[in-house]
Amino acid sequence: MKTLVLGAGAFGTALGQILTENGHKAKYYDPVLGVSLKDCLDDVEILVLVAPSFALSDLLPKLPHDLPMIVATKGILDTRIFEDFTDVMALSGPAFADELKAHQPSTLTTTDERVKELFGTDYLSFDYTTDIKGVFLCGALKNVYALLAGLRKLERDTPDYEKNLTVFAEEMKALLSANGAEARTVELACGIGDLRLTCGLPSRNFEFGTILADNPHAKPEKTVEGLSALRKISEGAIKVPDSAINMKELIERSKEWA
Repeated sequence: MKTLVLGAGAFGTALGQILTENGHKAKYYDPVLGVSLKDCLDDVEILVLVAPSFALSDLLPKLPHDLPMIVATKGILDTRIFEDFTDVMALSGPAFADELKAHQPSTLTTTDERVKELFGTDYLSFDYTTDIKGVFLCGALKNVYALLAGLRKLERDTPDYEKNLTVFAEEMKALLSANGAEARTVELACGIGDLRLTCGLPSRNFEFGTILADNPHAKPEKTVEGLSALRKISEGAIKVPDSAINMKELIERSKEWA
C-alpha cells in the first residue's frame, strides 16, 4: 500500500516506521521539509493525517477528498471539518512516539479494520468502535484534563491521583454524551487509556500545567494542545454540561492566564 503521512514529527515518523516494517511504502509531507504537497500526492493510495490540529484548517482543503484517510491527529473538537471527505477513519490511543519506535507493547483505538491491516504488529493491538466523533473528542479532552492534573500536581500511584482520574473520566463521558458521541468510548484505549498516559510526565500538557500552577502568566515554549482545545471549549466549540464541574473550573481558571 502506498501511503502519505501528513506530518513528519515524532508520532508521524513512528507510524511511518510501522508502515515500512509492515511492507508498505510510506512517504512524508510536512511544510518544514520543503517539499511540494502536490508531488507527494502522486500515486498515493491512502493518507495518514498526523499534522497538529491547528494546521488542519489550512491543510485539509488542499487534500483530495476521495482518498481514504486515517486521522491520527489529536485535539479535534469539530468533526465537521471532515464532512466533505468520503472515507475517514480514526486512530488514537495511549502511545508515545518513542515507545512505538522501540516496539513497546501498546493498544490503540480504531474505527476501521483497514487500520489494523496496515498497522497491526506483534507489539501493537487495537480495540474498535464506530464512534468516530467520540474518538476525536477523547483525543482533545484528555489533553485538557492533563493540564488540570498538572495544575493540581497529581502524582501517579497515589489515591488522590486515582480519585481525580476517575472523576475526569466520568466528566469525559458526560461531555461525549452532551455532544452526540457515545459515553462508553471513554472506556477504550483512546479514552481512559490515553487519559492515564497524558495525566503525568513526560506529557507536555501535564508538564505545562505544573508550570501554570506556580506561574499563571507562563507561556509555552512548544505547542501545548490542551491550551488550544481549552480556548476553543471556552469559546463554545462544544457543549459543557453542568456535571462537568472540573472542566468548568478549568475554564474559569484559564481567564487568569496570560
